[in-house]
Amino acid sequence: MDKFVIEGGRPLAGKIKISGSKNAALPILFASILLDGPIQLNNIPELCDIKTTLHLLDILGIKYNYENSGVILTVGTLNPEAPYELVRTMRASVLCLGPLLARIGRANVALPGGCAIGARPVDQHLKALEAMGASFDLEDGNIIGKCDKLHGAHIHFDMPTVGGTENIIMAAVLADGETILENAAREPEIVDLANFLVSCGAKIEGHGESVIRIQGVTALRGSRYSVMADRIEAGTFMVAAGITGGKLVLENCPLEKLGAVVAKLKAMGLKIGKTDEGTEVDATGNLSCVNVKTEPYPGFPTDMQAQIMALMCIADGEGEVEESIFENRFMHVQELIRMGAQIRIAGKKANVKGVRKLEGAPVMASDLRASASLVLAGLAARGESEVLRIYHLDRGYEHIENKLNAVGACIKRVKQ
Repeated sequence: MDKFVIEGGRPLAGKIKISGSKNAALPILFASILLDGPIQLNNIPELCDIKTTLHLLDILGIKYNYENSGVILTVGTLNPEAPYELVRTMRASVLCLGPLLARIGRANVALPGGCAIGARPVDQHLKALEAMGASFDLEDGNIIGKCDKLHGAHIHFDMPTVGGTENIIMAAVLADGETILENAAREPEIVDLANFLVSCGAKIEGHGESVIRIQGVTALRGSRYSVMADRIEAGTFMVAAGITGGKLVLENCPLEKLGAVVAKLKAMGLKIGKTDEGTEVDATGNLSCVNVKTEPYPGFPTDMQAQIMALMCIADGEGEVEESIFENRFMHVQELIRMGAQIRIAGKKANVKGVRKLEGAPVMASDLRASASLVLAGLAARGESEVLRIYHLDRGYEHIENKLNAVGACIKRVKQ
């Protein structure tokens, strides 16, 4: 198991290229189950979750060749069983459920695992697929689904669900008739999935809005497609500039998909704008705390909550962070307190009072974005910090220490 050793107090300066989006790449990879022809995907980040997904697809009957951020996939004879040994490590594995039912009418998928940031039930997925003609049994921790042929349905989600919206879009593109999704999630990664499927011959309208219409087709062809840039990685590096008082240029930055994040960072005192070289983030001025509430897109993303909290720890004044998406996503708070942060938790809210300086300390990561917040805090802290359990980071950030070191950080990966 690896850890990071970080020497803090170094302002960052230079250029960072934003990688392809993990949260867009994963559903697009699972969508390959639906296709007849070979698929060539570009801008695929080198991450543990990507490698796990490709391994799972191989077990399901899809061969792949992955190199230089590109993946070529070829669909063979499909196997309906997604084993627990792989599914337990990654929440997104449940996204093979809809495509398998649409393509071969069978699926045996272990109930998924992943980060310990709160319950993320799949009941919305199953309810929608049942409305489309599937039936399910739960046996020994496995979801066993079957259908003769999925048909279109009018589906209203009880709440916007990213995974549920993605799963049902994929199921609906090969179903008989029309499927209408109401109260659908609107995240840019859903739009990217739909755009990929349209490039393969799917008929989808309204993606990016709360109502999505899908007309089923008989078959989908392969295509070439480039996955969108990672907006959460971009937001994390914006905070890295801010927390070190630095100045960065982010290449391939999806600025238009970061509206809520950019608005809060500007309110804190960062200067962010487009230049000929990319998106410039200038944090050489004073910072002030703000109030933040996480919400479904286009609101402030829960995946940026821990990072902006780290930034508020060294800003002037006080601010409040309210987490409305997951009930257990303040696990980084106690670790930040170990570094000298002043944070009080009351239910779903955390009150942050800025301090002059954080102090280096050994801290332990609990999930992907908490890991990022602790690395950010280490960049700003006086002295040396150790971030343990960085395997969480490797799930969602492509070579983060290399990117940060290239712009002035001092981070060493050390085997424990």
